[in-house]
Amino acid sequence: MNIRYLQNHEIDQDKWDDCIVHSFNGLVYAYTWYLDAICEEWHALVEDDYERVFPLIMKRKFGVDLLYQPFFTQQLGLFSRKILDQDVVDEFVNKIPLKFKYVEINLNTHNKIDVQKFNITPQLNLELDIINSYTQIKTKYSKNLQRNLKKAVDANLSLNKNANPDEVIRLFKENKGKQYRHITESDYLRFKRMVYTAVYKGMADVYGVYDRTNELCAGGIFMRSHNRASFIFSGLSDSGKELGAMPFLLDAYIQDHAERHLTFDFEGSNNESLARFYKGFGAQKIWYSKLIINRMNCFQKIAFRWYRKLK
Repeated sequence: MNIRYLQNHEIDQDKWDDCIVHSFNGLVYAYTWYLDAICEEWHALVEDDYERVFPLIMKRKFGVDLLYQPFFTQQLGLFSRKILDQDVVDEFVNKIPLKFKYVEINLNTHNKIDVQKFNITPQLNLELDIINSYTQIKTKYSKNLQRNLKKAVDANLSLNKNANPDEVIRLFKENKGKQYRHITESDYLRFKRMVYTAVYKGMADVYGVYDRTNELCAGGIFMRSHNRASFIFSGLSDSGKELGAMPFLLDAYIQDHAERHLTFDFEGSNNESLARFYKGFGAQKIWYSKLIINRMNCFQKIAFRWYRKLK
């Protein structure tokens, strides 16, 4: 197994994307166009002629080179044309260059790793198989979800299946986004650039829900790739929450895409109340791993702790 560390300018983007297209565990976040839009800088580990690839998202803080999980990419890790075993994943992780003194990244669901050798924290995802008819899927909805859907119908909410991504991002920033001050304006701009690229490629759907006064009260951005529809971003106003706008939006998307060979990926969550909400649709728990490697010296650790507190 010949694993090479490549800087970004050394990566053959066509071969990389061909590997992602044909990976048994491919995800939309791993395409070069997605990474180029979302990340300030990324390098990679590549096996042979792009049989397997592992993106390394990097930045430098206080003179320390770090690997981190960028916003709007739930899972990355190792992608492979062939089925993976634990030894292969372990080998790639061991090939992460020593110059990266701190690593905190999410591997993907199919990356099984030796928990005795590495610092691993399980992360919760929730997924729903929507190959069945909408009628069959809806029979597994929780009673609370059904009540919220009735509330949304009674409120005369309307749906736009070609909503403006800018408006959905604005809705998030004005509401839930106030709790995420560490997401910078440049982060939002990178995300917006990625979404418009995905829309152009026919890989993104943007849904908006409007109230009686035609005000946007909920919005969702979904990415489609590898027989998977991922709910990667949403915005919700206080009035939308009261009117059941988010259940209405997700139910509409599921209804539109039922009876396809698709997995609906809710993208989380470790948040207990949000996980309960997603499970109300009949979603099943799926786990992936957060990997942490700390090679910093004492002075670097102190500086990094202060940086984390200030974020």
